[in-house]
Amino acid sequence: MPFSTRMLLQQLVVIVLMMTLATVVYGWLTFQRLSSEVGAKSLAVAQSLSEDQGIRAALSGRQPALPDPRVLAVGPVQRVAEVVRVRTDALFVVVTDGQGVRWSHPNPALLGKKVSTSPEAALSGQEITVQEVGTLGASVRSKVPVRSLADNSIVGEVSVGYAMQDVLDGLWTSAGPILGVGVITLVLGALGSSLLSRRLRVHTLGLEPEEIGALVQDQEVVLYGIAEGVIGLSASGLVTVCNAKATRLLHLDDPVGKTPAELGLPRPVLALLEADAGDAAESVQVVIEQSVLIVSARKVVRAKRDLGWVIMVHDRTDVVALTQQLGAVGALTTALRAQRHEFANRLHTVSGLLDLGHAEQAADYLHLTLENGPLKYPLENGGLLSDTYLLAFLGAKSAEAAEKGVQLRIGEGTVLHHRVEDAQNVTTVLGNLVDNAVMAAVAGSGPDRWVEVELLSDRAALHLLVSDSGNGLQTADLEQVFTQGYSTAASGQGTGHGEGLGLALSRQLARLGGGDVWLVSAGSDDGPGAVFAARLENALDFNAQVRGEGTHG
Repeated sequence: MPFSTRMLLQQLVVIVLMMTLATVVYGWLTFQRLSSEVGAKSLAVAQSLSEDQGIRAALSGRQPALPDPRVLAVGPVQRVAEVVRVRTDALFVVVTDGQGVRWSHPNPALLGKKVSTSPEAALSGQEITVQEVGTLGASVRSKVPVRSLADNSIVGEVSVGYAMQDVLDGLWTSAGPILGVGVITLVLGALGSSLLSRRLRVHTLGLEPEEIGALVQDQEVVLYGIAEGVIGLSASGLVTVCNAKATRLLHLDDPVGKTPAELGLPRPVLALLEADAGDAAESVQVVIEQSVLIVSARKVVRAKRDLGWVIMVHDRTDVVALTQQLGAVGALTTALRAQRHEFANRLHTVSGLLDLGHAEQAADYLHLTLENGPLKYPLENGGLLSDTYLLAFLGAKSAEAAEKGVQLRIGEGTVLHHRVEDAQNVTTVLGNLVDNAVMAAVAGSGPDRWVEVELLSDRAALHLLVSDSGNGLQTADLEQVFTQGYSTAASGQGTGHGEGLGLALSRQLARLGGGDVWLVSAGSDDGPGAVFAARLENALDFNAQVRGEGTHG
């Protein structure tokens, strides 16, 4: 049985029990009240009749031991008692003498006989009201003593009774409204419980408590067990849940209950939430401090009801850095493959010369090969680089640039006294600047296409200067090129990869370490192109000198 149905039945049972209890208590109190009112009425009538002069005079005279019923039936006591009984609508009005013998009774056949209930209390001078069963049935009756006119002694009693049926009739009359109210309350309670159950099903999306408990458990596992950031938004746009990963990546402070705009989320993320993409997931890349993040948003709809949004935050910082390094490794692999082919050709040449008996020419050819080396980077002035890491990285970049018709060269002012220590940041910053410069050179209108990189060590700091032969930056706001999301690749100026992340990320990485990346010159239409500079603090190992003089390319 569904939980909502069980709850409805339980509520109905509670309502029925409460109404039954209220009706019983009210009925009991009403019965007591009506009995008290009837008793008070019977007592008043009995007291009034006990003061009647005729009755007192009749009972004060000489009383025979056994009065004649026929005489009593037409006597003044019976006559007065019946008149009072009819006027007061009493069940009976009985007058007895001092022996408890009836002098009046609604049934004349019982005159001259003793009463069926004890008259001792009244004959002892007490006025009482009791519920007893007599010859006429159950009744509420009052008994009052009758005193003599001569000496005020007790000479009899007056007993006035009202049938219990009168009390019960009054009870049903009084209980009728509360029973009606009870039925109405039961109907309204059933209707309210039904509406409440339906509303509960709407709010719980038709889920049972066991399913809700399982969902809460799964939510805890998913939100705090995965390596991605998760933010949940309600249909009204307020953050309802945010796990620790999202808080750390987006640098949020107490996000629950706030809107994305109040949290200061980047504009591209807010644009995702403003777009109506149905239930399809859309994503953007943003740079926040030193992190490159992919933020995706998906609208959540269940049973045609809009439940809000879920935002997923993926950290791509390491991936971007590795992409730079893998790009260099890929280019280096291609160059090595070509060099292997070239070296195999040289071995065939030596073998052919030996087969022809030209040993002296073969020896000269081998000496020339050893002097030049098996690996040739198309990196001009590569011999100025003493650090093997930078040489391999820029050598690979030069091979990649050469495929695009661009000559990569090392500036003549390059001086490095220490080896690279922070390889990841150096690769990211230098790789972004060189890639942008290569694309600018490719897009340039000049006949010569080149990119020049100049490096200078200053204790533990590394200074970079990257220039190209492109057409320069065609923008009035020079700081705009460092804005996240800005790219001139689409317009053909070639200052980025089209994602608008490279320069923004490079500047943020440099500034985190106390350095910076800036634009030295925007260039001109007829060349040379833009010049970017960077300073990377603590990028070099100041305590370790670079050994060797490097490998000339």
